[in-house]
Amino acid sequence: MGERNLLFGGFFVPKMTHSAESLKYAVEFQVHDDDIFAVTYPKSGTTWIQEILPLILNGGDVTPVQTIPSWDRVPWLGPTRTALVLGDRPPPRAMVSHMPYHCMPRSFYTSKAKVIYVTRNPKDTAVSSFHFHGMASFLDDPGTFDQFLDKFLSGQVVFGKWTDHVKSWRNTDIEGRILYLTYEEMVQDLRAAVLRMAQFLGRELSPDVLEKVANHCHFNNMKTNIMSNYSLVPQDIMDSSKSPFLRKGTTGDWRNHFNAEQEARFSAIIKKEMEGTSFPFPWDDE
Repeated sequence: MGERNLLFGGFFVPKMTHSAESLKYAVEFQVHDDDIFAVTYPKSGTTWIQEILPLILNGGDVTPVQTIPSWDRVPWLGPTRTALVLGDRPPPRAMVSHMPYHCMPRSFYTSKAKVIYVTRNPKDTAVSSFHFHGMASFLDDPGTFDQFLDKFLSGQVVFGKWTDHVKSWRNTDIEGRILYLTYEEMVQDLRAAVLRMAQFLGRELSPDVLEKVANHCHFNNMKTNIMSNYSLVPQDIMDSSKSPFLRKGTTGDWRNHFNAEQEARFSAIIKKEMEGTSFPFPWDDE
């Protein structure tokens, strides 16, 4: 995985954004009962959740999402910046993370903190990740698409295997504290997804506010928001001329990248590794 990464918890994390100290801070982070974590495998809708959560929590006020970069608005747990932006934040604190279940802060497991876990079709996740590796200088070169699929399937990418991550969060003992959403559900009916999140978090949103939040958080609107589209990041770190950070926000784009052999191989491996699990996904019949 090269000199760009650190080993943590059995998988790699980017060295540019993480350090041994920041990971120790994350493990020892004192979780409060009213904390909210949005957890995803990389390229599964994290930035989208960073847009939605503040609007749910503050009753639809768009000011934070228009004036605060997403990484400070809903901070990451794990990177070096975490301690700076989470230190004195008033409750409820909303955070995002790519951590698998077993790598959350120790105090998380005995708290009442809530989790929104978003899953995305692994084929689309792999495609999005391939393009991201091509434009982010802090990630390993993806190689050809075929080479990258091998890396993705074997877990030789940051945060490890997709199947390990999903299974870790599906096999938990915190059932009353976790809401499962899919990226596909958000694309299909964002208003319904926002309503589910609001109800889960105990927030009452009027129909007008609900509509306002869903409209504001439409992918095309988010793509033009400089506080959300990562255009503030220097080009030598993330080169949007190679691929925009927020690329398409669609489902099924994998069909434009996979050939028949790749699709069959990828699907067979994912299916085998998910054997014995009982949670259906909207893409299972594709």
